Amino acid sequence: MSIDPSSSDARPSSLSRFADVLRNDTVGGFLLIAAAVLGIIWINSPFAASYEELRSLTFGPSALHLDLSLEVWAADGLLAIFFFVVGNELKQEFVNGELRNPRRAMLPIVAAVCGMVVPAAIYVAINFGSPETINGWGIPMATDIAFAIAILAVVGRWLPPSLRTFLLTLAIVDDLGAVIVIAVFYTSDINFLSLLAAAAGLAVFWYLQRGRGVAAKLNASPVPNWIVYIPLALVIWFLVHESGVHATIAGVAMGLLMRTRALPGEKQSPSHGVEHVLRPWSAGLALPIFAFFSAGVVIDDFGAIVSDRASLGIIAGLILGKVIGIAGGSWVTTKVTRAELNPSLRWIDIVGMSQLAGIGFTVSLLISELSFADDPVHLAHAKTGVLAASLIATLLATVVLGARSRHYRKLMLALGDQEQGKAS
Repeated sequence: MSIDPSSSDARPSSLSRFADVLRNDTVGGFLLIAAAVLGIIWINSPFAASYEELRSLTFGPSALHLDLSLEVWAADGLLAIFFFVVGNELKQEFVNGELRNPRRAMLPIVAAVCGMVVPAAIYVAINFGSPETINGWGIPMATDIAFAIAILAVVGRWLPPSLRTFLLTLAIVDDLGAVIVIAVFYTSDINFLSLLAAAAGLAVFWYLQRGRGVAAKLNASPVPNWIVYIPLALVIWFLVHESGVHATIAGVAMGLLMRTRALPGEKQSPSHGVEHVLRPWSAGLALPIFAFFSAGVVIDDFGAIVSDRASLGIIAGLILGKVIGIAGGSWVTTKVTRAELNPSLRWIDIVGMSQLAGIGFTVSLLISELSFADDPVHLAHAKTGVLAASLIATLLATVVLGARSRHYRKLMLALGDQEQGKAS
């Protein structure tokens, strides 16, 4: 599988420049945030009915169980593109980058686990003895990777790249853990036959890139190899969706299976070629549409959530639990194991990133609906709690990471002045 971005030269140069702009994380972050703000404003305006009609608009083949609403297509379909890009980027880090060092790769993985366990424990502690709300313990476990990465890009322009890698790894493990929690505790029916078929499809996807004879034939064929890979990717996505597991996991899995080294005769690896093509679609289309629909939460009476154990547990879990679990768990891990923090980072950077991980949104809202499907009052308060916690986490992270970004900017400018002085 190889895609040569140089083939895009035949397109109008304005489109190429626009795609390059969308590859900038900061631009993508602003687009996502703007779309989310638009969704929140619309759903809480006098025109809320039109917003609900739009996101509940259903289309797709019912025979394949794909007659889904626009909201679900955005969360399960378009977001899979983003997860593919993220999984692919992580694969590059594991093979060629920061995460090649097992001692550093271990740290965000352990941090992710601690960042799930501690928020759930805090929720249980607050809701202990409250049988009508205890089932929501899974809500504060999740981190919304799309929003977290977007905020980091906007406020942390000068932060070390290793912090973004830490967050990516942590969020992927967090999402996989959340999917397992949903499958085991909040889903009554998993189609294991579809899961096995999806695994077989992933094995084919892996082999087509690594079987040298097959890869050579694909590259030498007059038929573009995307004609093979796109239908295969769609089939894998469908099988995962049909299994009852969140369909975005298909994107993560395929991204992690990408080949990151070029074979003889290839200008670049499939991993880098596909990332070059898909990143603008992910940042400019998939994420803004997803954010627009997922952020449409009716803001309930904030006074009511103070007296609701469910919302209090969610807010405490996402705001306090994530920081204690991630930052505290990481620090303890470096003391009791050989795991180490990247030398370019400081613990205050991890604290700020941990606050960023308190943005729950999509998966937290999904678990809220599963937890309180028959309890509209607690469901409304839980969703408001997720929204409030995500907003507070964003503000706290912006303060800490913004200050750290300015600190690193000053260091870089001072280093530049020193180098310039030596040159003169």
